[in-house]
Amino acid sequence: MNIIVVGCGNVGKKIVEMLCLEKEHNITVVDTRTLPINTLVNQFDVMGVLGSGTSLDTLTDAGVRDADILIAVTASDEINLLTCLIARKSGHCQTIARVRNPEYGKEIHLFKEDLGLAMVINPERAAAAVIARNLRFPAAINIDTFAKGRVEILKFQIPEDSVLNNMKVANIVGKLGCDVLVCGVERENETFIPHGDFTLLANDYISVLAPLKTEAVFFKKAGIKLGKVKNTIIVGGGETAVYLAKLLNESGIDVKIIERDKKRCDELCELLPKTTIIHADGTDNRQLLEEGIENTSSFVSLTNIDEENILLSMFARTVTDGKLITKINRIAYDDVINKLDLGTTICPKNITAENIVQFVRSKRNSMGSNIETMHRILNGNAEALEFRIKENSPVANIPLHSLNISKSALVACIHRNGKIIIPRGSDAMMSNDTVVVVTTATGVNDITDILD
Repeated sequence: MNIIVVGCGNVGKKIVEMLCLEKEHNITVVDTRTLPINTLVNQFDVMGVLGSGTSLDTLTDAGVRDADILIAVTASDEINLLTCLIARKSGHCQTIARVRNPEYGKEIHLFKEDLGLAMVINPERAAAAVIARNLRFPAAINIDTFAKGRVEILKFQIPEDSVLNNMKVANIVGKLGCDVLVCGVERENETFIPHGDFTLLANDYISVLAPLKTEAVFFKKAGIKLGKVKNTIIVGGGETAVYLAKLLNESGIDVKIIERDKKRCDELCELLPKTTIIHADGTDNRQLLEEGIENTSSFVSLTNIDEENILLSMFARTVTDGKLITKINRIAYDDVINKLDLGTTICPKNITAENIVQFVRSKRNSMGSNIETMHRILNGNAEALEFRIKENSPVANIPLHSLNISKSALVACIHRNGKIIIPRGSDAMMSNDTVVVVTTATGVNDITDILD
Protein backbone atom coordinates (compact mmCIF):
# COMPACT_ATOMS: atom_id res chain seq x y z
CA MET A 1 0.00 0.00 0.00
CA ASN A 2 1.06 3.60 -0.62
CA ILE A 3 0.96 5.41 2.72
CA ILE A 4 1.73 9.03 3.63
CA VAL A 5 2.49 9.92 7.25
CA VAL A 6 2.27 13.65 7.98
CA GLY A 7 4.09 14.52 11.21
CA CYS A 8 7.41 12.97 12.19
CA GLY A 9 7.13 13.28 15.96
CA ASN A 10 7.11 10.35 18.38
CA VAL A 11 3.74 9.06 17.18
CA GLY A 12 4.66 9.37 13.51
CA LYS A 13 7.97 7.63 14.14
CA LYS A 14 6.26 4.74 15.94
CA ILE A 15 3.72 4.35 13.14
CA VAL A 16 6.49 4.25 10.53
CA GLU A 17 8.46 1.74 12.61
CA MET A 18 5.49 -0.62 12.90
CA LEU A 19 4.50 -0.31 9.25
CA CYS A 20 8.06 -0.89 8.07
CA LEU A 21 8.15 -4.19 9.93
CA GLU A 22 5.62 -5.49 7.42
CA LYS A 23 7.91 -4.68 4.47
CA GLU A 24 4.96 -4.40 2.08
CA HIS A 25 4.25 -0.68 2.11
CA ASN A 26 5.61 2.31 0.23
CA ILE A 27 5.84 4.98 2.90
CA THR A 28 6.42 8.71 2.51
CA VAL A 29 6.87 10.98 5.55
CA VAL A 30 6.08 14.69 5.55
CA ASP A 31 7.17 17.33 8.03
CA THR A 32 8.09 21.00 8.15
CA ARG A 33 11.35 20.14 9.93
CA THR A 34 14.38 18.70 8.18
CA LEU A 35 15.94 16.82 11.10
CA PRO A 36 12.97 14.52 11.93
CA ILE A 37 12.59 13.66 8.24
CA ASN A 38 16.27 12.83 7.85
CA THR A 39 16.17 10.71 11.01
CA LEU A 40 13.34 8.54 9.66
CA VAL A 41 14.76 8.36 6.14
CA ASN A 42 18.12 7.19 7.49
CA GLN A 43 16.59 4.71 9.93
CA PHE A 44 13.84 3.22 7.77
CA ASP A 45 13.16 2.50 4.11
CA VAL A 46 10.95 5.55 3.53
CA MET A 47 10.85 8.65 1.35
CA GLY A 48 10.83 12.13 2.87
CA VAL A 49 9.16 15.37 1.75
CA LEU A 50 9.84 18.71 3.43
CA GLY A 51 6.76 20.92 3.76
CA SER A 52 3.37 21.37 5.37
CA GLY A 53 0.58 18.85 5.08
CA THR A 54 -1.78 21.76 4.42
CA SER A 55 0.04 22.55 1.17
CA LEU A 56 -1.35 20.89 -1.95
CA ASP A 57 2.08 21.14 -3.60
CA THR A 58 3.67 19.29 -0.66
CA LEU A 59 1.05 16.54 -0.70
CA THR A 60 1.38 16.24 -4.48
CA ASP A 61 5.14 15.78 -4.10
CA ALA A 62 4.42 13.12 -1.49
CA GLY A 63 2.23 11.23 -3.99
CA VAL A 64 -1.23 11.92 -2.57
CA ARG A 65 -2.92 11.14 -5.90
CA ASP A 66 -1.65 7.57 -5.78
CA ALA A 67 -1.84 7.13 -2.01
CA ASP A 68 -4.10 4.55 -0.37
CA ILE A 69 -3.98 6.02 3.13
CA LEU A 70 -2.85 9.35 4.59
CA ILE A 71 -2.18 9.57 8.33
CA ALA A 72 -2.00 13.05 9.88
CA VAL A 73 -0.38 13.03 13.33
CA THR A 74 1.19 16.48 13.71
CA ALA A 75 0.99 18.30 17.05
CA SER A 76 -1.88 20.47 15.74
CA ASP A 77 -5.45 19.16 15.51
CA GLU A 78 -6.33 21.87 13.00
CA ILE A 79 -3.43 20.99 10.70
CA ASN A 80 -4.33 17.30 10.92
CA LEU A 81 -7.96 17.94 9.97
CA LEU A 82 -7.09 20.37 7.17
CA THR A 83 -4.45 18.00 5.80
CA CYS A 84 -7.01 15.19 5.66
CA LEU A 85 -9.53 17.44 3.90
CA ILE A 86 -7.02 18.52 1.24
CA ALA A 87 -5.84 14.94 0.74
CA ARG A 88 -9.38 13.71 0.34
CA LYS A 89 -10.25 16.40 -2.19
CA SER A 90 -7.05 16.01 -4.23
CA GLY A 91 -6.75 12.24 -4.17
CA HIS A 92 -8.74 9.11 -3.45
CA CYS A 93 -6.99 7.99 -0.28
CA GLN A 94 -8.55 7.21 3.06
CA THR A 95 -7.50 9.56 5.82
CA ILE A 96 -6.75 9.24 9.53
CA ALA A 97 -6.42 12.22 11.88
CA ARG A 98 -5.10 12.48 15.41
CA VAL A 99 -7.41 14.87 17.27
CA ARG A 100 -6.61 15.62 20.90
CA ASN A 101 -8.83 18.59 21.79
CA PRO A 102 -11.87 17.31 23.75
CA GLU A 103 -13.96 20.13 22.28
CA TYR A 104 -13.43 18.71 18.79
CA GLY A 105 -14.21 15.26 20.09
CA LYS A 106 -17.81 16.25 20.77
CA GLU A 107 -18.48 17.49 17.24
CA ILE A 108 -16.09 15.48 15.09
CA HIS A 109 -18.69 12.83 14.28
CA LEU A 110 -20.93 15.52 12.80
CA PHE A 111 -18.49 16.45 10.06
CA LYS A 112 -16.36 13.29 9.87
CA GLU A 113 -17.93 12.32 6.55
CA ASP A 114 -17.60 15.84 5.09
CA LEU A 115 -13.89 15.85 5.90
CA GLY A 116 -13.53 12.37 4.44
CA LEU A 117 -12.09 10.94 7.65
CA ALA A 118 -11.91 7.18 7.80
CA MET A 119 -10.67 7.25 11.39
CA VAL A 120 -10.22 9.77 14.19
CA ILE A 121 -8.12 8.90 17.21
CA ASN A 122 -7.70 10.76 20.48
CA PRO A 123 -4.59 9.50 22.33
CA GLU A 124 -5.75 10.73 25.73
CA ARG A 125 -9.20 9.16 25.42
CA ALA A 126 -7.70 5.89 24.18
CA ALA A 127 -5.17 5.83 27.03
CA ALA A 128 -7.90 6.49 29.60
CA ALA A 129 -9.94 3.57 28.26
CA VAL A 130 -6.93 1.25 28.61
CA ILE A 131 -6.24 2.45 32.16
CA ALA A 132 -9.88 2.01 33.20
CA ARG A 133 -9.86 -1.53 31.80
CA ASN A 134 -6.75 -2.39 33.81
CA LEU A 135 -8.21 -0.96 37.01
CA ARG A 136 -11.26 -3.18 36.60
CA PHE A 137 -9.03 -6.23 37.16
CA PRO A 138 -6.08 -5.04 39.31
CA ALA A 139 -4.41 -8.45 39.58
CA ALA A 140 -3.43 -8.22 35.92
CA ILE A 141 -0.51 -6.14 34.70
CA ASN A 142 -2.10 -5.65 31.31
CA ILE A 143 -5.47 -6.47 29.72
CA ASP A 144 -6.39 -6.58 26.01
CA THR A 145 -9.93 -7.30 24.80
CA PHE A 146 -11.21 -9.29 21.82
CA ALA A 147 -14.46 -10.71 20.46
CA LYS A 148 -16.37 -7.51 21.21
CA GLY A 149 -15.34 -7.63 24.86
CA ARG A 150 -16.27 -11.27 25.46
CA VAL A 151 -12.71 -12.50 25.91
CA GLU A 152 -9.49 -10.96 27.20
CA ILE A 153 -5.76 -11.62 27.33
CA LEU A 154 -4.51 -10.89 30.84
CA LYS A 155 -0.85 -10.62 31.77
CA PHE A 156 0.30 -11.32 35.34
CA GLN A 157 3.27 -12.67 37.28
CA ILE A 158 3.13 -16.11 38.89
CA PRO A 159 3.67 -15.87 42.66
CA GLU A 160 5.98 -18.29 44.49
CA ASP A 161 3.06 -19.98 46.26
CA SER A 162 0.82 -20.31 43.18
CA VAL A 163 -0.34 -23.74 42.04
CA LEU A 164 0.82 -22.70 38.58
CA ASN A 165 4.43 -22.95 39.73
CA ASN A 166 5.98 -26.07 38.11
CA MET A 167 2.72 -26.89 36.31
CA LYS A 168 2.67 -27.91 32.66
CA VAL A 169 0.46 -25.81 30.41
CA ALA A 170 -1.48 -28.90 29.30
CA ASN A 171 -2.53 -29.64 32.90
CA ILE A 172 -4.06 -26.26 33.73
CA VAL A 173 -7.56 -26.94 32.44
CA GLY A 174 -7.81 -30.35 34.13
CA LYS A 175 -6.34 -29.35 37.51
CA LEU A 176 -8.01 -25.94 37.83
CA GLY A 177 -11.23 -26.74 35.99
CA CYS A 178 -11.03 -23.48 34.01
CA ASP A 179 -11.16 -23.31 30.24
CA VAL A 180 -8.33 -20.85 29.64
CA LEU A 181 -5.28 -20.81 27.38
CA VAL A 182 -1.74 -19.69 28.19
CA CYS A 183 -0.73 -17.89 25.01
CA GLY A 184 2.55 -16.28 26.05
CA VAL A 185 5.31 -16.53 28.66
CA GLU A 186 8.08 -14.05 29.47
CA ARG A 187 11.00 -15.52 31.44
CA GLU A 188 13.99 -13.28 32.10
CA ASN A 189 14.95 -12.05 28.61
CA GLU A 190 13.13 -14.76 26.64
CA THR A 191 9.64 -14.87 25.16
CA PHE A 192 7.75 -18.11 24.48
CA ILE A 193 4.57 -19.15 22.69
CA PRO A 194 4.11 -22.22 24.92
CA HIS A 195 2.81 -25.63 23.93
CA GLY A 196 1.29 -28.23 26.21
CA ASP A 197 4.56 -29.64 27.54
CA PHE A 198 5.87 -26.20 28.59
CA THR A 199 6.40 -25.92 32.37
CA LEU A 200 5.48 -22.66 34.10
CA LEU A 201 7.67 -21.33 36.89
CA ALA A 202 7.28 -18.83 39.72
CA ASN A 203 8.04 -15.24 38.65
CA ASP A 204 7.20 -15.99 35.02
CA TYR A 205 5.07 -13.31 33.39
CA ILE A 206 2.31 -15.15 31.60
CA SER A 207 -0.43 -13.97 29.26
CA VAL A 208 -3.65 -15.96 29.58
CA LEU A 209 -6.64 -15.81 27.27
CA ALA A 210 -9.89 -16.25 29.17
CA PRO A 211 -13.61 -15.56 28.66
CA LEU A 212 -14.92 -12.82 30.98
CA LYS A 213 -16.98 -15.23 33.07
CA THR A 214 -13.92 -17.45 33.67
CA GLU A 215 -11.35 -14.83 34.70
CA ALA A 216 -12.20 -14.42 38.35
CA VAL A 217 -12.53 -18.16 38.96
CA PHE A 218 -9.20 -18.86 37.27
CA PHE A 219 -7.32 -16.20 39.25
CA LYS A 220 -8.79 -17.46 42.52
CA LYS A 221 -7.87 -21.09 41.84
CA ALA A 222 -4.41 -20.05 40.65
CA GLY A 223 -3.75 -18.31 43.96
CA ILE A 224 -3.70 -14.79 42.52
CA LYS A 225 -5.14 -12.12 44.80
CA LEU A 226 -8.04 -10.51 42.99
CA GLY A 227 -8.54 -7.33 44.99
CA LYS A 228 -10.98 -4.66 43.89
CA VAL A 229 -10.45 -1.02 43.10
CA LYS A 230 -12.74 1.09 45.25
CA ASN A 231 -10.86 4.37 45.00
CA THR A 232 -7.94 5.91 43.16
CA ILE A 233 -5.53 8.81 43.45
CA ILE A 234 -4.49 10.46 40.19
CA VAL A 235 -1.53 12.83 40.08
CA GLY A 236 -1.79 15.19 37.13
CA GLY A 237 -4.96 16.85 35.88
CA GLY A 238 -4.50 16.69 32.11
CA GLU A 239 -7.01 15.46 29.54
CA THR A 240 -6.22 11.81 30.19
CA ALA A 241 -7.12 12.32 33.84
CA VAL A 242 -10.43 13.92 32.86
CA TYR A 243 -11.43 11.06 30.55
CA LEU A 244 -10.30 8.51 33.15
CA ALA A 245 -12.12 10.15 36.06
CA LYS A 246 -15.37 10.16 34.11
CA LEU A 247 -15.03 6.46 33.28
CA LEU A 248 -14.19 5.53 36.88
CA ASN A 249 -16.98 7.68 38.34
CA GLU A 250 -19.44 5.85 36.08
CA SER A 251 -18.15 2.58 37.57
CA GLY A 252 -18.72 3.78 41.12
CA ILE A 253 -15.03 4.30 41.93
CA ASP A 254 -14.11 7.29 44.11
CA VAL A 255 -11.55 9.47 42.36
CA LYS A 256 -9.18 12.09 43.76
CA ILE A 257 -7.06 14.20 41.40
CA ILE A 258 -4.05 16.13 42.65
CA GLU A 259 -3.09 19.05 40.39
CA ARG A 260 -0.57 21.81 41.13
CA ASP A 261 -2.04 24.47 38.79
CA LYS A 262 -4.79 26.49 40.49
CA LYS A 263 -6.48 27.56 37.24
CA ARG A 264 -6.58 23.95 36.02
CA CYS A 265 -8.08 22.87 39.36
CA ASP A 266 -10.94 25.31 38.85
CA GLU A 267 -11.53 23.86 35.37
CA LEU A 268 -11.46 20.31 36.74
CA CYS A 269 -14.05 21.17 39.38
CA GLU A 270 -16.45 22.21 36.64
CA LEU A 271 -15.66 19.27 34.38
CA LEU A 272 -15.75 16.62 37.12
CA PRO A 273 -18.40 17.37 39.75
CA LYS A 274 -18.21 13.81 41.14
CA THR A 275 -14.41 13.90 41.56
CA THR A 276 -12.43 15.34 44.48
CA ILE A 277 -9.94 17.91 43.18
CA ILE A 278 -6.91 18.76 45.35
CA HIS A 279 -4.79 21.83 44.61
CA ALA A 280 -1.35 20.64 45.65
CA ASP A 281 2.00 19.35 44.41
CA GLY A 282 1.43 15.66 43.80
CA THR A 283 5.17 15.00 43.66
CA ASP A 284 5.48 15.91 47.36
CA ASN A 285 5.64 12.64 49.33
CA ARG A 286 4.19 14.28 52.42
CA GLN A 287 1.23 15.54 50.42
CA LEU A 288 0.56 12.06 49.06
CA LEU A 289 0.64 10.58 52.54
CA GLU A 290 -1.72 13.29 53.75
CA GLU A 291 -4.16 12.46 50.93
CA GLY A 292 -4.21 8.79 51.94
CA ILE A 293 -1.93 7.05 49.44
CA GLU A 294 -1.24 4.32 51.99
CA ASN A 295 -4.88 3.24 51.95
CA THR A 296 -5.76 3.81 48.31
CA SER A 297 -6.58 0.76 46.22
CA SER A 298 -5.04 2.29 43.09
CA PHE A 299 -2.60 5.03 42.18
CA VAL A 300 -2.20 6.57 38.72
CA SER A 301 0.67 8.92 37.80
CA LEU A 302 -0.32 11.06 34.81
CA THR A 303 1.99 14.08 34.87
CA ASN A 304 3.63 15.19 31.63
CA ILE A 305 7.11 14.34 32.92
CA ASP A 306 8.20 10.69 32.72
CA GLU A 307 10.75 11.03 35.50
CA GLU A 308 8.07 12.33 37.86
CA ASN A 309 5.70 9.50 36.97
CA ILE A 310 8.40 6.88 37.49
CA LEU A 311 9.48 8.26 40.86
CA LEU A 312 5.87 8.64 41.99
CA SER A 313 5.08 5.02 41.20
CA MET A 314 8.30 3.82 42.83
CA PHE A 315 7.38 5.73 45.99
CA ALA A 316 3.80 4.46 45.86
CA ARG A 317 5.10 0.89 45.66
CA THR A 318 6.83 1.37 49.05
CA VAL A 319 3.70 2.54 50.89
CA THR A 320 0.72 0.81 49.27
CA ASP A 321 -0.30 -2.57 47.89
CA GLY A 322 -2.75 -0.86 45.55
CA LYS A 323 -2.74 -1.15 41.76
CA LEU A 324 -0.17 1.13 40.09
CA ILE A 325 -0.52 2.74 36.66
CA THR A 326 2.38 4.74 35.22
CA LYS A 327 2.14 6.91 32.10
CA ILE A 328 5.28 6.93 29.96
CA ASN A 329 5.76 9.19 26.95
CA ARG A 330 9.31 8.61 25.74
CA ILE A 331 9.19 5.30 23.90
CA ALA A 332 12.99 5.06 23.59
CA TYR A 333 13.34 4.07 27.25
CA ASP A 334 11.23 0.92 27.03
CA ASP A 335 14.07 -1.46 27.89
CA VAL A 336 14.91 0.41 31.10
CA ILE A 337 11.31 0.97 32.14
CA ASN A 338 10.40 -2.71 31.75
CA LYS A 339 12.96 -3.60 34.44
CA LEU A 340 11.36 -1.28 37.01
CA ASP A 341 8.44 -2.29 39.23
CA LEU A 342 6.03 0.37 37.99
CA GLY A 343 2.87 -1.73 37.82
CA THR A 344 1.08 -1.24 34.50
CA THR A 345 2.81 1.20 32.17
CA ILE A 346 0.74 3.12 29.65
CA CYS A 347 2.19 4.87 26.60
CA PRO A 348 -0.45 6.93 24.73
CA LYS A 349 1.79 7.17 21.66
CA ASN A 350 2.09 3.38 21.45
CA ILE A 351 -1.68 2.98 21.84
CA THR A 352 -2.28 5.53 19.07
CA ALA A 353 0.20 3.91 16.70
CA GLU A 354 -1.18 0.44 17.41
CA ASN A 355 -4.75 1.51 16.63
CA ILE A 356 -3.70 3.18 13.39
CA VAL A 357 -1.63 0.21 12.21
CA GLN A 358 -4.58 -2.06 13.02
CA PHE A 359 -6.74 0.09 10.73
CA VAL A 360 -4.13 -0.02 7.95
CA ARG A 361 -3.92 -3.80 8.12
CA SER A 362 -7.70 -4.13 8.14
CA LYS A 363 -7.88 -2.27 4.82
CA ARG A 364 -5.64 -4.69 2.98
CA ASN A 365 -7.30 -6.96 0.43
CA SER A 366 -6.79 -10.21 2.32
CA MET A 367 -7.87 -13.40 0.60
CA GLY A 368 -9.49 -15.31 3.42
CA SER A 369 -9.78 -13.01 6.43
CA ASN A 370 -9.91 -9.46 7.71
CA ILE A 371 -8.09 -8.10 10.76
CA GLU A 372 -10.57 -6.69 13.27
CA THR A 373 -8.40 -6.22 16.37
CA MET A 374 -4.66 -6.02 17.00
CA HIS A 375 -2.65 -5.67 20.21
CA ARG A 376 1.08 -5.82 20.87
CA ILE A 377 1.71 -8.17 23.81
CA LEU A 378 4.64 -9.81 25.62
CA ASN A 379 6.48 -6.49 25.90
CA GLY A 380 6.05 -5.87 22.20
CA ASN A 381 7.62 -9.19 21.20
CA ALA A 382 4.36 -10.68 19.90
CA GLU A 383 1.04 -9.67 18.41
CA ALA A 384 -2.45 -10.84 19.25
CA LEU A 385 -4.60 -10.51 16.14
CA GLU A 386 -8.32 -11.06 15.68
CA PHE A 387 -9.32 -12.21 12.18
CA ARG A 388 -12.76 -12.60 10.66
CA ILE A 389 -12.79 -15.74 8.51
CA LYS A 390 -14.28 -15.35 5.04
CA GLU A 391 -16.18 -18.04 3.14
CA ASN A 392 -13.33 -18.56 0.70
CA SER A 393 -10.64 -18.87 3.36
CA PRO A 394 -8.27 -21.80 2.74
CA VAL A 395 -8.26 -22.61 6.46
CA ALA A 396 -12.03 -22.85 6.89
CA ASN A 397 -13.61 -26.16 7.97
CA ILE A 398 -10.25 -27.89 8.51
CA PRO A 399 -9.36 -29.26 11.98
CA LEU A 400 -6.50 -27.32 13.54
CA HIS A 401 -4.37 -30.46 13.90
CA SER A 402 -4.56 -30.88 10.11
CA LEU A 403 -3.27 -27.37 9.43
CA ASN A 404 0.47 -26.80 9.20
CA ILE A 405 0.49 -23.95 11.72
CA SER A 406 3.85 -22.29 12.36
CA LYS A 407 5.51 -22.89 15.73
CA SER A 408 5.65 -19.11 16.14
CA ALA A 409 1.84 -18.89 16.09
CA LEU A 410 -1.02 -20.10 18.28
CA VAL A 411 -4.76 -20.12 17.55
CA ALA A 412 -5.95 -18.98 20.97
CA CYS A 413 -9.68 -18.46 20.59
CA ILE A 414 -12.62 -18.93 18.24
CA HIS A 415 -15.66 -16.67 18.58
CA ARG A 416 -18.72 -18.17 16.91
CA ASN A 417 -22.20 -16.64 17.14
CA GLY A 418 -21.56 -15.19 20.59
CA LYS A 419 -19.93 -18.39 21.90
CA ILE A 420 -16.27 -18.44 22.99
CA ILE A 421 -14.33 -21.59 22.10
CA ILE A 422 -10.88 -22.27 23.54
CA PRO A 423 -9.77 -24.45 20.62
CA ARG A 424 -8.26 -27.92 20.72
CA GLY A 425 -6.76 -29.84 17.83
CA SER A 426 -10.08 -31.20 16.60
CA ASP A 427 -11.74 -27.78 16.43
CA ALA A 428 -11.97 -25.98 13.09
CA MET A 429 -12.35 -22.37 12.03
CA MET A 430 -15.52 -21.67 10.06
CA SER A 431 -16.66 -18.81 7.84
CA ASN A 432 -17.77 -15.72 9.76
CA ASP A 433 -15.93 -16.84 12.92
CA THR A 434 -13.57 -14.35 14.51
CA VAL A 435 -10.33 -16.00 15.55
CA VAL A 436 -7.66 -14.71 17.93
CA VAL A 437 -4.11 -15.63 16.90
CA VAL A 438 -0.97 -14.95 18.94
CA THR A 439 2.26 -14.83 16.97
CA THR A 440 5.85 -13.69 17.31
CA ALA A 441 6.11 -13.27 13.53
CA THR A 442 5.88 -9.78 12.03
CA GLY A 443 3.64 -8.57 9.22
CA VAL A 444 0.86 -11.12 9.63
CA ASN A 445 -1.99 -9.71 7.55
CA ASP A 446 -4.07 -12.77 6.70
CA ILE A 447 -4.97 -15.90 8.63
CA THR A 448 -3.03 -17.93 6.07
CA ASP A 449 0.17 -16.13 7.08
CA ILE A 450 0.36 -18.32 10.20
CA LEU A 451 0.81 -21.44 8.07
CA ASP A 452 4.26 -22.85 7.23
